Amino acid sequence: MAEPITVAVRRGETVESRHRVHAVAVQDGTVVAEAGDGSLVTFMRSAAKPIQALPLTRAMPELAEEELAIACASHLARPEQLAAVRSLLARAPAGEDELECGAEGDPPEPIKHNCSGKHAGMLALCRAHGWDSRGYRLPDHLCQRAMLAEVAAAADLGESELATGVDGCGVVAFALPLERMALAFARLERLDGGDRVAAAMRAHPALIRGPDGKDTAIMRAHEGWIAKGGADGVMCAAGPRGLGVALKIEDGSARAVGPALAAFAARLGYPVEKLERAPIENSRGEVVGQIRAE
Repeated sequence: MAEPITVAVRRGETVESRHRVHAVAVQDGTVVAEAGDGSLVTFMRSAAKPIQALPLTRAMPELAEEELAIACASHLARPEQLAAVRSLLARAPAGEDELECGAEGDPPEPIKHNCSGKHAGMLALCRAHGWDSRGYRLPDHLCQRAMLAEVAAAADLGESELATGVDGCGVVAFALPLERMALAFARLERLDGGDRVAAAMRAHPALIRGPDGKDTAIMRAHEGWIAKGGADGVMCAAGPRGLGVALKIEDGSARAVGPALAAFAARLGYPVEKLERAPIENSRGEVVGQIRAE
Protein backbone atom coordinates (compact mmCIF):
# COMPACT_ATOMS: atom_id res chain seq x y z
CA MET A 1 0.00 0.00 0.00
CA ALA A 2 1.26 3.48 -0.87
CA GLU A 3 1.89 5.93 1.95
CA PRO A 4 -1.26 7.81 2.90
CA ILE A 5 -1.30 11.60 2.82
CA THR A 6 -0.98 13.04 6.31
CA VAL A 7 -2.72 16.31 7.09
CA ALA A 8 -1.31 17.99 10.20
CA VAL A 9 -3.17 20.41 12.44
CA ARG A 10 -0.76 22.92 13.97
CA ARG A 11 -1.59 25.26 16.81
CA GLY A 12 1.27 27.70 16.66
CA GLU A 13 4.20 25.56 15.55
CA THR A 14 3.13 22.45 17.48
CA VAL A 15 1.33 19.58 15.76
CA GLU A 16 -1.87 19.01 17.71
CA SER A 17 -3.55 16.37 15.50
CA ARG A 18 -2.98 14.38 12.34
CA HIS A 19 -5.44 12.99 9.79
CA ARG A 20 -4.63 10.04 7.49
CA VAL A 21 -5.93 10.36 3.94
CA HIS A 22 -6.53 7.74 1.24
CA ALA A 23 -6.74 8.91 -2.38
CA VAL A 24 -6.66 7.44 -5.85
CA ALA A 25 -6.64 8.76 -9.41
CA VAL A 26 -7.85 6.78 -12.42
CA GLN A 27 -7.33 7.54 -16.11
CA ASP A 28 -8.50 5.37 -19.00
CA GLY A 29 -9.54 2.73 -16.48
CA THR A 30 -6.07 2.51 -14.93
CA VAL A 31 -4.86 3.73 -11.55
CA VAL A 32 -2.30 6.47 -12.25
CA ALA A 33 -1.70 7.75 -8.69
CA GLU A 34 -2.46 6.46 -5.23
CA ALA A 35 -1.97 7.51 -1.62
CA GLY A 36 -2.90 5.06 1.08
CA ASP A 37 -5.43 2.37 0.18
CA GLY A 38 -7.22 3.00 -3.12
CA SER A 39 -9.32 -0.14 -2.56
CA LEU A 40 -10.76 1.23 0.69
CA VAL A 41 -14.53 0.69 0.79
CA THR A 42 -16.46 3.64 2.15
CA PHE A 43 -19.71 5.48 1.58
CA MET A 44 -19.79 7.86 -1.36
CA ARG A 45 -22.37 10.01 0.45
CA SER A 46 -23.21 13.23 -1.40
CA ALA A 47 -20.36 12.76 -3.86
CA ALA A 48 -22.80 10.42 -5.63
CA LYS A 49 -25.18 13.28 -6.49
CA PRO A 50 -23.87 13.98 -10.03
CA ILE A 51 -24.38 10.29 -10.84
CA GLN A 52 -27.80 10.26 -9.19
CA ALA A 53 -28.77 13.19 -11.43
CA LEU A 54 -28.18 11.19 -14.62
CA PRO A 55 -31.67 9.59 -14.82
CA LEU A 56 -33.16 13.06 -14.32
CA THR A 57 -31.27 14.50 -17.30
CA ARG A 58 -32.61 11.74 -19.52
CA ALA A 59 -36.18 11.97 -18.22
CA MET A 60 -36.36 15.79 -18.40
CA PRO A 61 -34.08 17.11 -21.16
CA GLU A 62 -35.77 20.51 -20.87
CA LEU A 63 -34.17 21.28 -17.48
CA ALA A 64 -32.05 24.43 -17.23
CA GLU A 65 -28.40 24.23 -16.16
CA GLU A 66 -29.19 25.82 -12.78
CA GLU A 67 -31.80 23.15 -12.12
CA LEU A 68 -29.40 20.34 -12.96
CA ALA A 69 -26.62 21.91 -10.92
CA ILE A 70 -28.78 22.23 -7.81
CA ALA A 71 -29.79 18.56 -8.15
CA CYS A 72 -26.06 17.80 -7.75
CA ALA A 73 -25.56 20.23 -4.86
CA SER A 74 -25.05 20.16 -1.11
CA HIS A 75 -26.09 23.77 -0.80
CA LEU A 76 -25.95 26.35 1.98
CA ALA A 77 -29.51 27.70 1.53
CA ARG A 78 -28.27 30.89 -0.09
CA PRO A 79 -31.02 32.83 -1.93
CA GLU A 80 -29.81 31.83 -5.39
CA GLN A 81 -29.61 28.18 -4.33
CA LEU A 82 -33.12 28.16 -2.87
CA ALA A 83 -34.39 29.82 -6.04
CA ALA A 84 -32.88 26.99 -8.09
CA VAL A 85 -34.52 24.35 -5.85
CA ARG A 86 -37.90 26.08 -6.20
CA SER A 87 -37.47 26.23 -9.97
CA LEU A 88 -36.75 22.49 -10.07
CA LEU A 89 -39.77 21.76 -7.86
CA ALA A 90 -41.95 23.82 -10.18
CA ARG A 91 -40.69 21.79 -13.14
CA ALA A 92 -41.69 18.52 -11.43
CA PRO A 93 -44.28 19.84 -10.46
CA ALA A 94 -44.06 19.25 -6.71
CA GLY A 95 -44.50 21.22 -3.50
CA GLU A 96 -41.97 21.92 -0.78
CA ASP A 97 -44.10 19.84 1.58
CA GLU A 98 -43.34 16.76 -0.53
CA LEU A 99 -39.60 16.94 0.19
CA GLU A 100 -38.66 14.02 2.45
CA CYS A 101 -35.20 15.24 3.43
CA GLY A 102 -36.10 16.64 6.85
CA ALA A 103 -35.79 20.29 7.83
CA GLU A 104 -32.80 22.55 8.39
CA GLY A 105 -32.18 26.25 8.86
CA ASP A 106 -33.70 28.91 11.09
CA PRO A 107 -36.61 28.47 11.06
CA PRO A 108 -36.21 24.84 9.96
CA GLU A 109 -37.70 24.10 6.54
CA PRO A 110 -37.21 21.14 4.18
CA ILE A 111 -36.14 23.41 1.30
CA LYS A 112 -33.27 24.73 3.43
CA HIS A 113 -31.85 21.23 3.87
CA ASN A 114 -28.54 20.99 2.01
CA CYS A 115 -29.89 18.02 0.01
CA SER A 116 -33.19 19.60 -1.03
CA GLY A 117 -31.99 19.98 -4.64
CA LYS A 118 -31.33 16.25 -4.92
CA HIS A 119 -34.71 15.51 -3.37
CA ALA A 120 -36.44 17.94 -5.73
CA GLY A 121 -34.75 16.09 -8.59
CA MET A 122 -35.99 12.77 -7.27
CA LEU A 123 -39.55 14.13 -7.09
CA ALA A 124 -39.20 15.36 -10.67
CA LEU A 125 -37.95 11.93 -11.73
CA CYS A 126 -40.99 10.30 -10.10
CA ARG A 127 -43.35 12.68 -11.91
CA ALA A 128 -41.61 12.09 -15.25
CA HIS A 129 -42.03 8.32 -14.93
CA GLY A 130 -45.51 8.40 -13.37
CA TRP A 131 -44.30 6.80 -10.13
CA ASP A 132 -46.11 7.42 -6.84
CA SER A 133 -43.68 9.80 -5.14
CA ARG A 134 -44.66 8.95 -1.57
CA GLY A 135 -41.72 7.27 0.15
CA TYR A 136 -39.42 8.00 -2.79
CA ARG A 137 -36.47 7.96 -0.38
CA LEU A 138 -37.00 4.35 0.74
CA PRO A 139 -34.82 1.48 -0.56
CA ASP A 140 -37.61 -0.44 -2.28
CA HIS A 141 -39.05 2.58 -4.11
CA LEU A 142 -38.50 2.64 -7.87
CA CYS A 143 -36.62 5.92 -7.48
CA GLN A 144 -34.00 4.43 -5.18
CA ARG A 145 -33.78 1.28 -7.28
CA ALA A 146 -32.94 3.56 -10.21
CA MET A 147 -30.26 5.30 -8.12
CA LEU A 148 -28.68 1.97 -7.18
CA ALA A 149 -28.60 0.86 -10.82
CA GLU A 150 -27.07 4.17 -11.93
CA VAL A 151 -24.25 4.21 -9.36
CA ALA A 152 -23.46 0.53 -9.95
CA ALA A 153 -23.28 1.02 -13.73
CA ALA A 154 -21.11 4.15 -13.43
CA ALA A 155 -18.67 2.26 -11.21
CA ASP A 156 -18.76 -0.84 -13.43
CA LEU A 157 -20.02 -2.98 -10.56
CA GLY A 158 -22.98 -5.30 -10.13
CA GLU A 159 -25.78 -3.93 -7.98
CA SER A 160 -25.22 -6.73 -5.46
CA GLU A 161 -21.59 -5.57 -5.05
CA LEU A 162 -22.66 -2.24 -3.55
CA ALA A 163 -23.20 -2.12 0.19
CA THR A 164 -25.95 0.30 1.17
CA GLY A 165 -26.98 2.33 4.19
CA VAL A 166 -29.18 5.31 4.98
CA ASP A 167 -27.76 8.73 4.17
CA GLY A 168 -28.14 11.79 6.37
CA CYS A 169 -31.10 13.04 4.33
CA GLY A 170 -32.92 9.70 4.40
CA VAL A 171 -32.19 8.30 0.93
CA VAL A 172 -30.03 5.26 0.17
CA ALA A 173 -26.24 5.73 0.51
CA PHE A 174 -23.79 3.57 -1.44
CA ALA A 175 -20.47 2.09 -0.28
CA LEU A 176 -17.82 1.09 -2.82
CA PRO A 177 -14.04 1.16 -3.22
CA LEU A 178 -12.41 4.56 -3.73
CA GLU A 179 -10.94 3.33 -7.01
CA ARG A 180 -14.46 2.66 -8.30
CA MET A 181 -15.63 6.11 -7.22
CA ALA A 182 -12.73 7.61 -9.17
CA LEU A 183 -13.63 5.44 -12.17
CA ALA A 184 -17.26 6.58 -12.02
CA PHE A 185 -16.20 10.24 -12.07
CA ALA A 186 -13.66 9.60 -14.83
CA ARG A 187 -16.46 8.11 -16.96
CA LEU A 188 -19.20 10.58 -16.00
CA GLU A 189 -19.16 12.72 -19.14
CA ARG A 190 -19.29 9.63 -21.36
CA LEU A 191 -22.36 8.24 -19.61
CA ASP A 192 -25.83 8.96 -21.01
CA GLY A 193 -26.66 12.46 -19.77
CA GLY A 194 -23.29 12.95 -18.10
CA ASP A 195 -22.18 15.67 -20.49
CA ARG A 196 -25.14 17.82 -19.44
CA VAL A 197 -24.51 17.20 -15.73
CA ALA A 198 -20.84 18.14 -16.06
CA ALA A 199 -21.64 21.24 -18.12
CA ALA A 200 -24.17 22.40 -15.51
CA MET A 201 -21.68 21.93 -12.66
CA ARG A 202 -18.96 23.83 -14.52
CA ALA A 203 -21.33 26.65 -15.42
CA HIS A 204 -22.55 27.06 -11.83
CA PRO A 205 -19.80 25.90 -9.44
CA ALA A 206 -21.04 28.13 -6.59
CA LEU A 207 -24.44 26.38 -6.62
CA ILE A 208 -22.75 23.04 -5.89
CA ARG A 209 -21.73 24.10 -2.38
CA GLY A 210 -21.10 27.81 -2.04
CA PRO A 211 -18.42 30.43 -2.76
CA ASP A 212 -16.01 28.88 -0.24
CA GLY A 213 -16.77 25.23 -1.01
CA LYS A 214 -13.79 22.97 -1.57
CA ASP A 215 -15.43 21.36 -4.60
CA THR A 216 -16.30 24.83 -5.89
CA ALA A 217 -12.65 25.90 -5.41
CA ILE A 218 -11.12 23.21 -7.61
CA MET A 219 -13.73 23.79 -10.32
CA ARG A 220 -12.81 27.47 -10.34
CA ALA A 221 -9.07 26.82 -10.19
CA HIS A 222 -8.83 24.57 -13.24
CA GLU A 223 -10.83 24.67 -16.44
CA GLY A 224 -12.62 21.45 -17.29
CA TRP A 225 -12.88 20.10 -13.74
CA ILE A 226 -15.96 19.00 -11.84
CA ALA A 227 -15.95 18.04 -8.17
CA LYS A 228 -18.41 16.99 -5.47
CA GLY A 229 -17.78 16.47 -1.81
CA GLY A 230 -19.61 14.23 0.61
CA ALA A 231 -20.04 13.98 4.36
CA ASP A 232 -17.42 12.31 6.56
CA GLY A 233 -14.44 13.48 4.56
CA VAL A 234 -15.19 12.29 1.01
CA MET A 235 -14.32 14.16 -2.19
CA CYS A 236 -14.64 13.02 -5.80
CA ALA A 237 -13.55 14.94 -8.88
CA ALA A 238 -12.93 14.62 -12.60
CA GLY A 239 -10.43 16.48 -14.72
CA PRO A 240 -9.47 16.65 -18.38
CA ARG A 241 -8.75 13.61 -20.55
CA GLY A 242 -10.77 11.15 -18.49
CA LEU A 243 -9.07 11.72 -15.15
CA GLY A 244 -11.06 10.70 -12.07
CA VAL A 245 -10.15 11.26 -8.42
CA ALA A 246 -11.57 9.98 -5.13
CA LEU A 247 -10.36 10.87 -1.65
CA LYS A 248 -11.35 9.90 1.90
CA ILE A 249 -10.21 11.30 5.23
CA GLU A 250 -9.88 8.15 7.31
CA ASP A 251 -11.39 9.63 10.47
CA GLY A 252 -14.10 11.51 8.57
CA SER A 253 -12.88 14.99 9.48
CA ALA A 254 -14.09 17.62 7.03
CA ARG A 255 -11.36 20.07 8.07
CA ALA A 256 -8.68 17.97 6.38
CA VAL A 257 -10.41 17.72 2.99
CA GLY A 258 -9.14 20.96 1.44
CA PRO A 259 -5.43 20.50 2.24
CA ALA A 260 -5.60 16.80 1.31
CA LEU A 261 -7.29 17.55 -2.00
CA ALA A 262 -4.74 20.27 -2.76
CA ALA A 263 -1.83 17.93 -1.98
CA PHE A 264 -3.15 15.10 -4.16
CA ALA A 265 -4.22 17.37 -7.02
CA ALA A 266 -0.72 18.94 -7.01
CA ARG A 267 0.78 15.46 -7.51
CA LEU A 268 -1.38 15.20 -10.63
CA GLY A 269 -0.20 18.57 -11.91
CA TYR A 270 -3.22 20.62 -10.81
CA PRO A 271 -2.28 22.76 -7.78
CA VAL A 272 -5.07 24.54 -5.91
CA GLU A 273 -3.32 27.18 -3.86
CA LYS A 274 -6.50 28.32 -2.14
CA LEU A 275 -6.92 24.90 -0.48
CA GLU A 276 -3.32 24.21 0.55
CA ARG A 277 -3.70 25.69 4.03
CA ALA A 278 -6.78 26.13 6.18
CA PRO A 279 -6.50 28.61 9.06
CA ILE A 280 -7.43 27.77 12.64
CA GLU A 281 -9.17 30.65 14.36
CA ASN A 282 -10.08 31.21 17.99
CA SER A 283 -13.34 32.71 19.21
CA ARG A 284 -11.90 36.21 18.73
CA GLY A 285 -11.35 35.59 15.02
CA GLU A 286 -7.57 35.47 15.47
CA VAL A 287 -5.58 32.98 13.37
CA VAL A 288 -3.79 30.71 15.86
CA GLY A 289 -2.70 27.83 13.63
CA GLN A 290 -3.17 26.10 10.32
CA ILE A 291 -4.09 22.80 8.72
CA ARG A 292 -1.90 21.55 5.87
CA ALA A 293 -0.56 18.34 4.37
CA GLU A 294 2.87 17.27 5.59
